[in-house]
Amino acid sequence: MANTTSAMKRARQTEKITSRKRTQVTALRTSIKKVRQAVETGEGDAQALYQEAVKAIDSAASKGLIHHNKASRDKSRLAKLVASAK
Repeated sequence: MANTTSAMKRARQTEKITSRKRTQVTALRTSIKKVRQAVETGEGDAQALYQEAVKAIDSAASKGLIHHNKASRDKSRLAKLVASAK
């Protein structure tokens, strides 16, 4: 437990920031899963879902939530998956 007021404030800030980042990362993972599911089942517009996922990936990378190499890897794998489904 924090003993000083500044440490208590940092603990509060960290909690809020972590919550916000966790929400964004969860949304990112969900968008990736939607693309994979659309390709597997053949239902839905995989290309449109791919575009949304790329937007979420780029946003997460620019905010520092994920590393830019991971962002590139994820986009590449999804693109390959969507291309193979056509």
